Amino acid sequence: MIYVAQLRMQLERSFSPLACDCNVTGDHSLTVKLYHPVSGQVDLVVSGLSVANLRTREAVAALIEELRYELESNTLHRRETS
Repeated sequence: MIYVAQLRMQLERSFSPLACDCNVTGDHSLTVKLYHPVSGQVDLVVSGLSVANLRTREAVAALIEELRYELESNTLHRRETS
């Protein structure tokens, strides 16, 4: 299993210039928040991710792709309503 600090660093590298917070709850689920480090504006929050499913690099890569998709969907929706 990947450590939360390693996961956060990987996510920050993948989504730069966004910052990332990763928190694990008591039931071993993960919450990921991607946000702008200067303004604090949150672009994406995903919770309820299973930490047990992040045991391999492939699983982490799949998570990153899913987060990219969600982030793009969020950004497109925000542009449409502006």
